[in-house]
Amino acid sequence: MSPHDFHGAMPGHTARAKVRACVCSWLIIVVSLVAPGRVEARAQARGGAPPDQPGVTPAEIQRMFEAYALVQAQEQLKLSDEKYPQFLVKFKALQDARRRTQQDRNRLLQELRRFANDGGDDARIKEQLKMLDDLDVRARGDLQKAYDAVDSVLDARQQAKFRLFEEQMERRKIELLIRARQANRQQKRNP
Repeated sequence: MSPHDFHGAMPGHTARAKVRACVCSWLIIVVSLVAPGRVEARAQARGGAPPDQPGVTPAEIQRMFEAYALVQAQEQLKLSDEKYPQFLVKFKALQDARRRTQQDRNRLLQELRRFANDGGDDARIKEQLKMLDDLDVRARGDLQKAYDAVDSVLDARQQAKFRLFEEQMERRKIELLIRARQANRQQKRNP
């Protein structure tokens, strides 16, 4: 289920409740996967086999956390039912712009690393650096447009709360990613 599935279908509390229930289910799964030792211990205590699934990937956590943020935003920003669908579309576009930028940046950095470590010629390295600089300039513009779109549906107080909300969500995401990586390492050491 995607937040876009609810665009235009959010007039009542029922659709919002469905989104929250779906997101809460995702987060329960994430927490379970982040703590595989506990899940395995519970399964074995009940006489079941340990789960075959590897730990959750950072990309999966990112997607789940974005969905969680979409739901939490309405409550944190105290958005009306009328404003929420408009905000939802614009916030999702902001998240997509960030994700695209990060993916492009990671790809360019990988290529740059390969050229720098494998003795690539200076011209190739300079070309890669230029592409990275161009991406940074383009990304700043894209993100500014996305923020302007989000801000267009928020009043000044909501805009301020949105910036604080984003910071809080980023800290939570980093904490969750750290836990997931630690759990994945632990799971690899103790198969």
